[in-house]
Amino acid sequence: MAAELYLVRHAKKEKGIGDAAISSEGMRQAQATARHFRGLPITQILCSPLQRAKMTAAIIAKGTGTVLTEDHRLRERANWGDIPGQTFEDFVEMWDRCTLDRDFSPPAGDSARQAGERLASCLLDLSASHPQGPLLVVTHGGLITDFLVQVIPEAELNKLHPRFIAEQSRLVAECSITTVRCEDGRFSLVDFAAVEHLL
Repeated sequence: MAAELYLVRHAKKEKGIGDAAISSEGMRQAQATARHFRGLPITQILCSPLQRAKMTAAIIAKGTGTVLTEDHRLRERANWGDIPGQTFEDFVEMWDRCTLDRDFSPPAGDSARQAGERLASCLLDLSASHPQGPLLVVTHGGLITDFLVQVIPEAELNKLHPRFIAEQSRLVAECSITTVRCEDGRFSLVDFAAVEHLL
């Protein structure tokens, strides 16, 4: 049996260092996403422990009447503010290095490969324990693309964008929905970074 998984990037957050909340625009995005999922038979919502994901997921859970659970495995690859004194420019430089060198381990956080493997393992576990699906996972754009690069052939990703791996940090908009299917332990991509529900 194939399990359907909806990977939702958190809503737009406030600008600032650390574990930032979602903005007023992000609230509207999350409410629109909740309306989109209201008519679908979501069995459970899981989210990253970071505030921007928790707030997004809580709005969707309330709007759909679905149980919400946090899962530490859904955290981002790295977060600005995890390294004391790190400037935003330093964070972006570190992030870009991780993206280009998937095995580079930053001083705080995971390498892109570790992050992709972490989400793949998490989703395999969720698919096995909820075969009736579908599940909704609220997480982070970087983690979503790290996962896709890990499990989907590059040639297929390049059909979505000709330089998918190099450009991946800019491809997943806030509150976009990426749909994947897990069957017999293998993932396939159904839809990538859809935003029609926000229009």
